[in-house]
Amino acid sequence: MGAVASAALLFPLLAAPSATAGPVEPEALQKQFATAAARRGVPQSVLLAVSYLQSRWDAHGGAPSVTGGYGPMHLTDAVTALAEAPHHSHGEEDARGDESRAPRIGAEPEIALPTAAELPARLKTLDRAAELSGIPAEELRTSTAANIEGGAALLAAAQRESGRPLSADPADWYGAVARYSGADDKATAATFANDVYDLIRTGETRTTDSGQVVTLAADADIAPATGQVESLGLRTADAGRTECPRTVACEWIPAPYEEFGDGDYGNHDKGDRPESQDIDYIIVHDTEATWDVTLKLVQDPTYVSWQYSLRSSDGHIAQHLPLKDVGWHAGNWFMNAKSVGLEHEGFLTAPDSWYTEAMYRTSARLVRYLAQRYDIPLDRQHVLGHDNVPGTVTSTIRGMHTDPGPYWDWAHYFQLLGRPFTPSAGPEAGVVTIRPDYDTHRPVYTGCTKAGEACAPHGSGAVRLHSEPSAEAPLVKDIGLRPGGQDSTTGVNDTGARASTGQQYAVAERRGDWTAIWYLGQKAWFHNPKARPTAVNARGLVLTPKDGAAQIPVYGRAYPEASAYPAGVPVQAVSPLPYRLLAGQRYVVGDRTPGEYYFAPVFDTTGHMVVRGQEEYHQIQFGHRIAFVKAADVRVSRA
Repeated sequence: MGAVASAALLFPLLAAPSATAGPVEPEALQKQFATAAARRGVPQSVLLAVSYLQSRWDAHGGAPSVTGGYGPMHLTDAVTALAEAPHHSHGEEDARGDESRAPRIGAEPEIALPTAAELPARLKTLDRAAELSGIPAEELRTSTAANIEGGAALLAAAQRESGRPLSADPADWYGAVARYSGADDKATAATFANDVYDLIRTGETRTTDSGQVVTLAADADIAPATGQVESLGLRTADAGRTECPRTVACEWIPAPYEEFGDGDYGNHDKGDRPESQDIDYIIVHDTEATWDVTLKLVQDPTYVSWQYSLRSSDGHIAQHLPLKDVGWHAGNWFMNAKSVGLEHEGFLTAPDSWYTEAMYRTSARLVRYLAQRYDIPLDRQHVLGHDNVPGTVTSTIRGMHTDPGPYWDWAHYFQLLGRPFTPSAGPEAGVVTIRPDYDTHRPVYTGCTKAGEACAPHGSGAVRLHSEPSAEAPLVKDIGLRPGGQDSTTGVNDTGARASTGQQYAVAERRGDWTAIWYLGQKAWFHNPKARPTAVNARGLVLTPKDGAAQIPVYGRAYPEASAYPAGVPVQAVSPLPYRLLAGQRYVVGDRTPGEYYFAPVFDTTGHMVVRGQEEYHQIQFGHRIAFVKAADVRVSRA
């Protein structure tokens, strides 16, 4: 969410190249898996499936994951990767985002970095692999062949320690796979193992980040010995009041609802959703903190809150609030009141600190469950990043947070959701869905570690927007972020000239390999060559100012008209943002909603109420963030 500022960030301290850098045999990685499996007595399908669930067989150029995991087998070495981090969030938003009470900025408490002895075993598997395999730790970090063999050695050791032979039958390795997850509870370990065996059943083929094609052959009839997890000595996590699908492992770690003086309380509001208000949005955040720090913060009544946290190493989920209650996470009270917040262990400004497949998968299952439960469409108008949430009024725009940022893989995420972004219209369509190829699309960003300094090359799901159809043209302006009219920048936290995968925009013009969209009241051009498109054509509804209107205002929240407020409830200003939607411009339409305001300014819930007006709003994709316009101001048509 960005409000969860990091007290500790996992960075690579070494700049060692990947073993796959430079020319390699087309099947080198496949052979490395086969060799390691044979040498360590592990079934090749088990080794491949475990690796896929951790890294999708990618090496990430030798950089560690958000939990300090290196290489295709995600061997963890947090002792080497752990370093003190800067605050990423690029802004000081009020996480609550409501002027009815004092802002909650969420200044994090001082939390000391853990020592090596304090780190859990799941964050130190690389040292264990070195001990078992005899391969130096440095080689395990930087060589894919060594990394794979180290992972195979860990699996073999887990099998032996369970008292079971190194069987050639993959079905006999369920307990060892569950142990490899690093989870300390039975449900999470079993969920990880179940995912591994689902992969073995279905098979998988993928081209990795080093250009290697790796194949896991399908074994549809495999029936693993699932009872083995009971012998691992793992704890039973408290599922408590969790609201999760059965296909994930959830633990109840509640956020406090407490008074602590001067009329202040924390760190969320009680509610009665969906009886009182619909839940329309799911908001994806990254924590900007390690798992342990994240849990400490959400249990602090003076801090802020969200509904779920997801752990990178194994996809474990902690729920902190009942879904009926309102978390303080999005920086916009209208959005908080109508959303569920998911915090993913990760760091925006460390793109090479990558997210594991295990976390992407459990997150997608959770989102599918929430979408079905609350009838939320699975699209990018309803499944938002924190960086897509608008500022409430002009003064809050510059403080809004920017996670999960340009390196979150929205295309892969929506494939897991069962809603891939595919063309739905012909070449002259009036709407496009942004969709670059994540792995090969690598725009240069700056400021990941130092202002103005280029970030490490990395796949991205975001396209850059120019004022003319040329890569040399200035980037488009965002007058909310820069009231002086300066151009946007390539900064990793600068959302002023960025469109992300899955977002839909109305086409303004097409010229050769360039496409212009309507964006923040202006034409914005992005490179979209036919041979290597960065968007797909789509159909949909668009809106434009009603006939006779030269321009209409744009809002960051959909609040009711003044006459809707009862006595005792302060009227909330319907204050436009500094942007204008001009005649002749078109923007893709999302939901139509009545103006709503959840009045909840104090700890005592007796007087809490939802104020609902007669005036209605349309949600639109206006810039990188969504916005709202009054339905009475616009005309809607099919693109």
